[in-house]
Amino acid sequence: MPFALDDRLARDSKPLLTLDLCEVRLINDSRWPWLLLVPQRDAVTELFELTPLDQTMLTFEQMTVSAALRRATGALKINVGALGNIVRQLHVHVIARNEGDANWPGPVWGFGQAVPYADGAEQDFKQRFLQALYP
Repeated sequence: MPFALDDRLARDSKPLLTLDLCEVRLINDSRWPWLLLVPQRDAVTELFELTPLDQTMLTFEQMTVSAALRRATGALKINVGALGNIVRQLHVHVIARNEGDANWPGPVWGFGQAVPYADGAEQDFKQRFLQALYP
């Protein structure tokens, strides 16, 4: 079966780039620089369901994206999580956090209403992130 992105992930995020394993997507909420890594494997809901090679690749891509996100944002903390309680399709959240951001130090999930990126701000973020990823 070909890879298909969960409808909710597609609705809440926008494609940023594709790595060897994962599609990297930007959550459309400007309160936090918030990325998703979605392994392009069909019917996978848990990390342990990936092959050992895919597990290694996911770890590598998550570390690479996390480091680039920190460089792009100067964030104090990078939060990483794979919950899957609402959206079952395996995906990893990578979120840049700073003291004083919305709901610091609490979680981003379920806090307030999303604030979509304004014109130009999304493109600016993408440019900074890609420059940090590929210096």
